[in-house]
Amino acid sequence: MTIAPDGRSLSNDVVRLDVLQPEDAAELFAAFDDERVWAGGWAGGPAARPTEPAGMRAVVDKLIAGGVAYAVRAAADGGLVGTVSLLDIDLTNEHCMLGGTAYSPVVWGTPVNAATNLALLGHVFDDCGFGRLMFQTDVLNTPMQTALEKMGAAREGVLRRHKRRADGTFRDSAVFSILREEWPATRDRLAARLTARAGQSANR
Repeated sequence: MTIAPDGRSLSNDVVRLDVLQPEDAAELFAAFDDERVWAGGWAGGPAARPTEPAGMRAVVDKLIAGGVAYAVRAAADGGLVGTVSLLDIDLTNEHCMLGGTAYSPVVWGTPVNAATNLALLGHVFDDCGFGRLMFQTDVLNTPMQTALEKMGAAREGVLRRHKRRADGTFRDSAVFSILREEWPATRDRLAARLTARAGQSANR
């Protein structure tokens, strides 16, 4: 039986995922106040980047309205370091999409992305019983595509002229997916990456 994500908090040793709230806008602005966050097309790309904290409220409202949006917080201190969403939830066909993913550059190259995926994919497949999880990203966002490939997601193709960016141009979207039967191998791969990162940190 497939059930809808219920907004419960998800956590592990690295991150805690809480449902995104409107009052998170100012903290998210501070975390994302860097042109590199927007360069890959997140939330519409550079033209959508707010210039002040109040402007992030519209972005947060759109994320909340679009699906089940989460604030990604560091487990150590609770600081907001990113956001991720579950979108296009289809219980009949047992699939949904993980999207809207972005992180503060402060945590790029750290275990945060792997830990977030480990927590959220576990919820999607183990708690909710979905059979397929899809990912879409702007073809210009090569770091995200590389991360998905490292995670073991299968590249399904490219949707051409798929979505309008905030500057009026249209993006092509690269599509990836993970199936239920592929989840155990993906879970082990993510867990191994976290273990390796922990070992590197301990040896510094």
